[in-house]
Amino acid sequence: MPAPAVVLRNEPVQARSTQRLESLLDSAAAAIDAVGFERLTTAMVAEGAGASIGTVYRYFPDRISVLQAVAARAVSRFQERVQATIAGGDFSSWWDFINAVIDDAVTAFQSEPAFASLRFGDMLDLRPRENSHTGSSEVASVLSSYLSSRFGLNNDANLAFHLEVGFNLCDSLLHRAFMYDAQGDKRFITEARSAVRNYLERVL
Repeated sequence: MPAPAVVLRNEPVQARSTQRLESLLDSAAAAIDAVGFERLTTAMVAEGAGASIGTVYRYFPDRISVLQAVAARAVSRFQERVQATIAGGDFSSWWDFINAVIDDAVTAFQSEPAFASLRFGDMLDLRPRENSHTGSSEVASVLSSYLSSRFGLNNDANLAFHLEVGFNLCDSLLHRAFMYDAQGDKRFITEARSAVRNYLERVL
């Protein structure tokens, strides 16, 4: 599940550098949760990490690259959750699996810093676009492969497309669920599950 592209000026090669970079990302994520990603500044990142502005620019050329890095980290952690779900789950149906992935998404919204704002980085409207792939399409591709191998669904472009549609339905409703409630408005979470299930049952 590839993460959004990230441009770093300097890749950390020592443990201390890695810790410093993680501190900057933690600071950025906290600031995003506090003020929104549109208002994030590199000065906020430096202040929150107790670092100089020069330290921020040692790793990131601009604030957009900071946002991309935070989104990439969130996607990577979500990927780990889904991989754990795949490895540890004994699912009796494809819906049981999809429902478990929705649980993973809810957990990410609740506990992953900045995830509620950035999700999979698709809202970062960067031009020109490098390709037609989005974070949601990459997730759909991974889910498609698993559903095909586990439940015998035809792993073709239509399956990936329908999963991406379902994923976007879920993502939109979960975004609304967590807009004013850090734990998520249960009504919208319930409707997200229902909308995804009704759609996928119809098309699959």
